[in-house]
Amino acid sequence: MKELVSVLDGSTFVLSDVQGDIDWSPDYPSGLFAGDTRFLSKWVLTIEGERLTPLSIDDLQYYESRFFLVPGEPTHYVDAKTSVIRHRIVGGGFEERLTVLNHRDEPAVLSLRMEVASDFANLFDARDGHSRTGQSTRTVEDGRLRLCHRRGRHVVETVVSSTEPAEVDEDGFTFRVHLDVHGQWSTTFHAACLMRGADGGDAGERPRGNLPERPDRRRELVRWMAAAPQLTADSDVLEDTYRRSLIDLAALQYFGIAPEEKVTATGLPWYMTVFGRHSLITGYQTLAFLPHLARNALWILALLQGGRLDDFRDEEPGKILHEIRYREPGGFEEQPRSLYYGAADTTPLFVILLDEYEQWTGDAETVRQFEFEARAALTWLDTYGDLMGDGYLWYERRSPKGLENQCWKDSPEAITYADGRLPTHPRATCELQGYKYDAKMRAARLAREFWNDPRYADRLVREAEALKVRFNRDFWIEEGGYYALALDGEGNQVDALASNMGHLLWSGILDEDRAEQVVRHLFGDRLFSGWGVRSLARGQGRYNPVGYHNGAVWPFDNSLIALGLRRYGFEEEAARLALTMFEACRYFDGRLPEAFAGYDRKLTRYPVQYPRACSPFCSSAGTPLALLQALLGLEPHEGHLTIVPAVPEQLGRIELVGVPGRWGRIDAFGHGRLRLAADE
Repeated sequence: MKELVSVLDGSTFVLSDVQGDIDWSPDYPSGLFAGDTRFLSKWVLTIEGERLTPLSIDDLQYYESRFFLVPGEPTHYVDAKTSVIRHRIVGGGFEERLTVLNHRDEPAVLSLRMEVASDFANLFDARDGHSRTGQSTRTVEDGRLRLCHRRGRHVVETVVSSTEPAEVDEDGFTFRVHLDVHGQWSTTFHAACLMRGADGGDAGERPRGNLPERPDRRRELVRWMAAAPQLTADSDVLEDTYRRSLIDLAALQYFGIAPEEKVTATGLPWYMTVFGRHSLITGYQTLAFLPHLARNALWILALLQGGRLDDFRDEEPGKILHEIRYREPGGFEEQPRSLYYGAADTTPLFVILLDEYEQWTGDAETVRQFEFEARAALTWLDTYGDLMGDGYLWYERRSPKGLENQCWKDSPEAITYADGRLPTHPRATCELQGYKYDAKMRAARLAREFWNDPRYADRLVREAEALKVRFNRDFWIEEGGYYALALDGEGNQVDALASNMGHLLWSGILDEDRAEQVVRHLFGDRLFSGWGVRSLARGQGRYNPVGYHNGAVWPFDNSLIALGLRRYGFEEEAARLALTMFEACRYFDGRLPEAFAGYDRKLTRYPVQYPRACSPFCSSAGTPLALLQALLGLEPHEGHLTIVPAVPEQLGRIELVGVPGRWGRIDAFGHGRLRLAADE
C-alpha cells in the first residue's frame, strides 16, 4: 500500500500521495471528502507533462500541510532548475496555494497543468470501488470548473477556481507560467463542496462550510492544548505521545450540537462521523483531561436516542445510536445508516459515562437533565435488550442490512467458538453483561443522589447483584479457568478465549477470586503479544494476527483492560500493559492507530500496522490519556481526586499539572518505582 498524507478538519479531509496528488487507485480511496462524499477524485499536478517528485512534507497543523517538490527525478549531479511548494488547507472547503520557483540564471516559461475530476462516490463505494447511480456533468463557466452529480433531487457539486487566469477545460486547468530570473509565480485554488436539494426540496446552493481564518484556527488549537493538564515526563515518548493525542482529538472535532459545542468524529478515513460507542468511550478516557468531550457526547446521543420501533434502522425506544451517515446510501435507504442503532453496548455505556462524568465534574444539572434519557436506556436494557427474558443483554439484528454483530467486535466473524464455528443468534457477549451490571450500579447512585428515587435505586442494585451471580455461574468455563466470549441462541457457552473478558475487570462484574486467573490469561502468550492484548487468542480457530477483531491489538480495548486491572488491584500488570502501549507509540510516531497486528513481539521486533486501520482514531487517541490515568491512579472519590501512582521505572517521573474536576485543578505526580521485566 502506498504512503498517503492526510489533512483534516472535522468531517472534511483530504487523502493524497506524498506528491500531494489525488489519483484514485484500488490501493486506497484518496480524495477530498466531506460528509461521507468524495468531492475530488483527481487532483494531479504536472509541469511540462511530468509528475513531480517529493523532497519533503511539512505537517504544519492537522488542517494544513506543505509539500516541497521538483519536476522529474533529482540527482546528486544535476541541480533542479525548478521547485514547487503546495500549501494545502482544509476546513469545510479546500484551498491550495501553488508556488513555482525558478532557480535559473535566466527567465523560464513553463506549462503547468492541474487535472481535476470527481466521481462523487460515497466513502464506502470509494473504498470498495463500486459503481454509482445517477448522472454526472462537467461544465466550464466564468473561469471556473463545475463538477456536478445528480440523482433525483439529490445534487452535489464541486466548484474549482483559481486566482490566476488559466485555460480551463472539462478536465482541469492549464497555465502558461512566465518566471523571471530567480523569480516565482503563485496561484491559489479553491474547491467548494456544495449540495442542493439534498433533503428533497429546492434548497438552493449550500456550501459545506467555509475555510476558517488560519490565525483563528491556530488560536483554537492553542486554547485546546492549554485546557488540558500539562505533562512533564522523563520519557520523551510519553510527552510526544501525549501531545500527539491531544492534537488528534482536536483534529477530530466537528460541529454537532452548536458551532461552539463540537462532537468527536471517530476516525480517518472511514469513520469521520459520530459512532456512539467510540464517542462514549473517548469521553470516558478523557475525563481527567478534557471533560467537555464526555459532556458533548452525552448531549448529542441523548438528542438522538431511539424513540420508536424501526426495523430497517434497528431502532428501539431508549436505545442509543450506533452511527450517523450522510448523503445517498441513507437518503435513498440503500443502507440503514443515516441514523443506525445496531449496537447493544452504546446504551449501557451512555449510563456509565453519565455517572462517571458527574463524579469527575460535579455537574449535577446534566445528570438531572438526562434523567428521562437514562431511565429510558435502563428500560431498554430490561426489555428490548433482554431478548431471551433471562436478564442478560442480547443482540440480534432485525434490519436485513444491519450488522451481524452488535458489540464492539462488530465484524461478521468476530464472535466465534474456539474451533472457529460461528454461533447462532441471538448472542450475548460477556462484556455486554459487565456493562449492564455497571450501568445499573451507577444508575442506582444517580437515582439515590439526584433523582430522589431511593426505591428505584434499591431495585437496580438488587437486579445488578443478581446479574453478577448468574453471570459468574453461566459464563465461567471451569476447565479453562476463563470466561466465555458469549452465550449463543441456545444458551450454550461460546468458548473462544478473547480480550472481551478484560472488560469485565473494568465493569467490576468479576468475582474477586477469579480475577487472578483472568489476568494470567490476559498476559499469557496466547493473548499477550508483547505490545498489548490481542482481540482473539493465538490457537483459536479463527485467529489471525491481521484479523480485524480476530487477533489484532486494539488500543482502546487495552486501555479499558488497564483501568480494570487497577480496579482489581493488579497495579504491576496495569503498568506493564501501559508501558508496552507507550513503547508501541514510538513506532507509530506517537499516534496509536485504530488497531495494529497481533504478531508476537519476538517475531517482528516492532508493532506492524493493520491494513486500512483508521489513523487518527478517537478512542486510540484517548488511550494514552487513559493509560496515564491508570499509571497515576487517578480516581474521583467523594468529591476529591485520589492519586495512587504505580509507574514503571522505565518511564521515570511523570508530572501532570492541572487535572480538572469538581475540585478545581490539582497536580498529580508519580515516580517510576515498579521494576518490570522488559518484554522481548
